[in-house]
Amino acid sequence: MKQIMSNSKPDLSNLSPETRLITAGRGYTEHGFVNPAVYRGSTILLPDVETLHNQPHAYGRRGTPTSRALDSAIAALEGGHDACVTPSGLSAISTTLLSYLNAGDHLLVTDAVYYPARHLCDTVLKRLGIETTYFDPLADGMLAEMIRPNTKLIYCETPGSQTMEVQDIPAIAEVAVRHGCKLLVDNSWSGGHYFKALQQGADISLQSASKYIGGHSDLLMGTISSTAESWRQLSENYGTLGMCAGPEDISLAIRGLRTLDVRLARHMSNAIALAEWLRGRPEVEKVMHPALASSDGHAIWKRDFTGSSGLFSIELKPCSSAAVAAMIDGLQLFGIGFGWGGFESLCIPFRVKRTASVWKPAGPCLRFHIGLENPDDLIADLGDGFARLRAAT
Repeated sequence: MKQIMSNSKPDLSNLSPETRLITAGRGYTEHGFVNPAVYRGSTILLPDVETLHNQPHAYGRRGTPTSRALDSAIAALEGGHDACVTPSGLSAISTTLLSYLNAGDHLLVTDAVYYPARHLCDTVLKRLGIETTYFDPLADGMLAEMIRPNTKLIYCETPGSQTMEVQDIPAIAEVAVRHGCKLLVDNSWSGGHYFKALQQGADISLQSASKYIGGHSDLLMGTISSTAESWRQLSENYGTLGMCAGPEDISLAIRGLRTLDVRLARHMSNAIALAEWLRGRPEVEKVMHPALASSDGHAIWKRDFTGSSGLFSIELKPCSSAAVAAMIDGLQLFGIGFGWGGFESLCIPFRVKRTASVWKPAGPCLRFHIGLENPDDLIADLGDGFARLRAAT
């Protein structure tokens, strides 16, 4: 890349997605270095008064060459007009909702939404006079009937947190356009690589970059990208809310972005292998993985996605919580922890909170994130875990 410290956006549209991951945002380097420098700082000294309000970088919180490198790379990844980064995935959610909603507005949210986002809607937004209605993530045909004159935003997540429902984003986008609503999609599961939410009709796509963009469980960050029509409102509120991310974290995100394609491919193949194996286990009632032909939502996933990731869930046959604990506590290669998207495998039990749809599993539910280990080792570890579960049942 010969471009040096330029704010122009080279045309990457003719490149394949994996090549865009390598080249996007590389116009912000200098002295021949492949990666942009890590600019740490708040105050930026200017040569004279005339340039005080007429130059690209005026104050560290409002952007540096390091942050602009990531912004432009995320925009290229998502296919957006531009992008911005926040200190966490949840802050990306709060920034987006506060950018497009005002007191008296109405918000429609998928019932399968990430729980902290639900809590935000039920507390902060409620206190600000913004009403939230939750909808069945699989009842797209009923969505138009729920829209009110003051409905301003529809919030989707595909696949849904924990229960992995795949939403028909093009169909929901058509409803949103017809009723003058914005459509927001949480695109964390695909890393923005295997699903192009903005191309499928969304106005705003956000991610927890703590997950696959970071990829190493050492980063907290959120990203937001939007269409040109939605960008100004987002950009102005982003600045007003004082959002920014630290330079070292931005540097980690840039580094993680470069290997997103190869890491996701391994996460995908490992997870499918484990999901297929789990589907044949006598202790398992149901495997919730969109890439499996036997899973609900597979047809929409196959139509709209170009790949899958390492996150999926299972429903066990009836057994005690003590048996589940015996299974998980003894696992050697699966960590017990919140979050996902890193190189390591994880397994946690979960319960689902629903207010607009019914979720009645036959037995306890587990969420897996399948890392980059050898799948045969992971299968052997889970096989031992199931032996402990049976012994404790």
